[in-house]
Amino acid sequence: MRDIAPFHVMELVARAKALEAEGRDIVHLEVGEPDFPSAAPILAAAQQFLQAGRVAYTHACGIAPLREAISAWYQHQFGVDVPPARIVITAGASGALQLALGALVSPGDEWLIPDPGYPCNRHFVRLFEGVPRAISVGADSVYQPTAAQVARHWQAATRGVMLASPSNPTGTLLPPQELAGIWNEVQGRGGALIVDEIYQGLVYDSQAATALALSDEIFVINSFSKYFGMTGWRLGWVVVPEAHLRNVEKLAQNLFICAPTVAQYAALAAFSSAALDIFEARRREFLQRRDVLIAGLRCIGFGIPIVPQGAFYVYAESSRFAPDSYALAYRLLNDAGVAATPGIDFGDTNAAAHIRFAYTTDIARIEEAIARLDACLNR
Repeated sequence: MRDIAPFHVMELVARAKALEAEGRDIVHLEVGEPDFPSAAPILAAAQQFLQAGRVAYTHACGIAPLREAISAWYQHQFGVDVPPARIVITAGASGALQLALGALVSPGDEWLIPDPGYPCNRHFVRLFEGVPRAISVGADSVYQPTAAQVARHWQAATRGVMLASPSNPTGTLLPPQELAGIWNEVQGRGGALIVDEIYQGLVYDSQAATALALSDEIFVINSFSKYFGMTGWRLGWVVVPEAHLRNVEKLAQNLFICAPTVAQYAALAAFSSAALDIFEARRREFLQRRDVLIAGLRCIGFGIPIVPQGAFYVYAESSRFAPDSYALAYRLLNDAGVAATPGIDFGDTNAAAHIRFAYTTDIARIEEAIARLDACLNR
């Protein structure tokens, strides 16, 4: 447990709530959660299911209609054939990551993980007695690891690589040719590759893609939380290579029994044309928010060398204003009433010089935040 770090931002969130209790108005740019309500078709499907009054366990790998719907979605969106049997429904992407790593990690195995990156990944590796090894990434490689870096960092105990595209906290995409190069490096060494695609639907200036187009031997993680806006429903999935299916099923049975039943039946409506129209409208709204936030932050003086192509985050260089972004985050909260996430939550690589802003609030509030930040930092 000493190796498991907390979310540092949660202390800042507690401080924000305390200020709000005192009557302060806080603009929340720290939360990685869409601010839109659950889409009406999803709510209607859940209500219809609940009216029947039978909310029972499902198969550990999920209900067949949902696995089939996801399979059809891969075919329609990406032209990739993913058999429903390889799709395992999970309790959020967190459950999917645990199942994938539980099937792959033995004690002492080393896993290469980009830094900065999603903080839980290193802890999930540690949970199964593996050893996370950071690959430092920066703007020169769009905050994504390269095949050459993977080759340099690979050691005798290395067993695999975890990637994310789009990524948290940077919102950047892994270039297709680089992903292919990394897969070649991993495959050539007999290793495993896990690709987190939970922000896959939230891509703005190019077409969304999937690592499954490369190989059916890659573990791919996805979620209903981000593009589909179902965060509190706790539903995700993992696409599992055939050879690992039985082990993943056993783990799912033992760790979770099944994903939330109501959420599974509600998610069937996520693939309806009415729901997809809603999600696409929200994606366009996120794009507008991104552009407003980036323009405002750059005018204030934050460094943004790479325009994020996906997710809903801007990872900004903040050292002009303070040497420690953790202290800066508290200053922005206390003095400007703007909550943002310090880089320390995402790893060690230049963490003190970066701060993450999430555009998970409407444009009017983003513009208010920009005005407050400007007054606080440039007065």
